[in-house]
Amino acid sequence: MAETGRRVRVLIAADKFKGSLTAVEVAERVAAGLRTAVPEVETVSLPVADGGDGTVAAAVASGFERHEVRVAGPLGAPVTAAFAVRGETAVVEMAEASGLQRLPAGELAPLTASTHGSGELLRAALDAGARTLVFGVGGSATTDGGAGMLTALGARFLDARGRELGPGGGALGELASVDLSGLDPRLSDGTVELVLASDVDNPLTGPSGAAAVYGPQKGASPEDVTVLDAGLARYAEVLERAVGPRAAGLAQAPGAGAAGGIGFAALLLGARFRAGIEVLLEVVGFDAELRRAGLVVTGEGSLDGQTLRGKAPAGVAAAAVAAGVPVVAVCGRLALSPEELSGAGIARAYPLSALEPDVPRSIANAGPLLERAATALAHDWLA
Repeated sequence: MAETGRRVRVLIAADKFKGSLTAVEVAERVAAGLRTAVPEVETVSLPVADGGDGTVAAAVASGFERHEVRVAGPLGAPVTAAFAVRGETAVVEMAEASGLQRLPAGELAPLTASTHGSGELLRAALDAGARTLVFGVGGSATTDGGAGMLTALGARFLDARGRELGPGGGALGELASVDLSGLDPRLSDGTVELVLASDVDNPLTGPSGAAAVYGPQKGASPEDVTVLDAGLARYAEVLERAVGPRAAGLAQAPGAGAAGGIGFAALLLGARFRAGIEVLLEVVGFDAELRRAGLVVTGEGSLDGQTLRGKAPAGVAAAAVAAGVPVVAVCGRLALSPEELSGAGIARAYPLSALEPDVPRSIANAGPLLERAATALAHDWLA
């Protein structure tokens, strides 16, 4: 607990509560709850993300300019997608174009969903003058290995008859040749830095690969997973013939299997793989705000085993602990023991489920419940 009478500056750096509150809304509710208990509290809101959906919104909240462009959604229908720019740095979120939320309600397309729109987003960021591209990947509807993205950037994927391959990972088994000569030269002339920001380190194929691990989340049946994994293996094999043995190594590299294998395509373009939360903390200027904070509040919808494997709260806590600043968390659901929380650098968590055990009601009333949780937090840490 903070010293009695000491004014503590609270840095609120939480991710979204998926399905109920955006990261910006989480920060607003936490700040309101803290003020209920301690009206004079000084708060700074710095919404964060780990590369998945919400990454662009976090960048915009920290001062980046929002740009919108019409691109192809995962099934080809046009959607309005956003990226963020500040100076010569752009934050591009593949889920804006190719994410599950871009599918029609209730419709999944594990075999045909394409990342073409993600390639269009990258090209639009380049056209806006970006020379550093932070490419956040996660929340995808796709398992096409980034073939759609590369097509949008000028590559051609052909079947045995020389015809353009259809969209989606289900078509990759028919891949016979690839022509990369038309790729956007800005991605190969050494003037652009591409950073692959992701919270997963899976390889492209195999039992830990993109199809096996994440395909079912996108509607893939066991039979679909077999088709997709074989297609991705074929894709890597054909690309190895086109670019040389480095393609085989990149297929097994950490991050290659991210977002349905789009990580592999980004690595082929020369991307540097980094933990998404680490990149985003740099982008939003977290360290500068941390130096002036006496307490950090982080969190996300569910604090669980996945949190400990590179999700945003774990990254925030690691950075804060290294700077000697205490960290507490808010969440919808808590599935970590006190020992696990402590090991992650989080002193205590305040779950909404402790206030409302009924999950649908908790989700529906997440905002007011979060304010109540933040008020309790303030009484414990600031009063």
